[in-house]
Amino acid sequence: MEQEKGTVRSVERALDILLCFSGMEMELGLSDIAKKVNLHKSTVHRLLTSLESRGFIRRHPQTEKYRLGWSVLELVSNVYQSDDLSSIVLPEMTQLRDEVGETISLYIRVGNERIRTQAVESNQPVRRVANIGQRLPLHVGASGKVLLAWLDSHLLDEVMNDPSWPKDLPKRPFKEALQQTREKGYAISIEERETGAAAVAVPIFGRDKQIVAALSISGPVDRFTDKAVNRFIPAAQRTAQLISKMLAR
Repeated sequence: MEQEKGTVRSVERALDILLCFSGMEMELGLSDIAKKVNLHKSTVHRLLTSLESRGFIRRHPQTEKYRLGWSVLELVSNVYQSDDLSSIVLPEMTQLRDEVGETISLYIRVGNERIRTQAVESNQPVRRVANIGQRLPLHVGASGKVLLAWLDSHLLDEVMNDPSWPKDLPKRPFKEALQQTREKGYAISIEERETGAAAVAVPIFGRDKQIVAALSISGPVDRFTDKAVNRFIPAAQRTAQLISKMLAR
């Protein structure tokens, strides 16, 4: 019984450590975490090592700071595919697909990546195949631009200053492009990530008016004519606004 209590206590402490990353801070040092959970650094280090071995925590090799790992991302993917969220998002995405005739995807940001959490594929013979759970970079593609454009400035700096950010991508012009995306209210990508593919994306906001997801319309580039894009953008914005209102209830 005593051993069982000790095991439960260790689980509770490990969960407390994970919850340290639920705020705005993406990286924390050992001392920071120990202070937050009110535990000795040696105990925290032992728990962090266990969490790291299971992929729930990652440690930066140079700064020695910790951040959430890919196992958390996989769990988040499952949460966002749950019946509760699908009951809100999926019908609206399906209606948008029927209106525009192209593949509709929903993306969220997890760390320095975006993940497709829901999709409704086009019914056309030639279409974009959207794999739910797929991880993609933030710096390319319409959805990535949207997820970054509406981030708070300090969070955007954290993402762009991370060692994983492409070193050959100039930051100032990229930020200027993000500002233009925010001013327009949408983003467009033409063969940025994949040859022959194009997309438009718009933001979805949560109860706190913070961006929670990007809604995209994607398909073969030859169908993304100026006339088609001018039809896609307002249709996507109407759907995103409706979903945002539902999430804010």
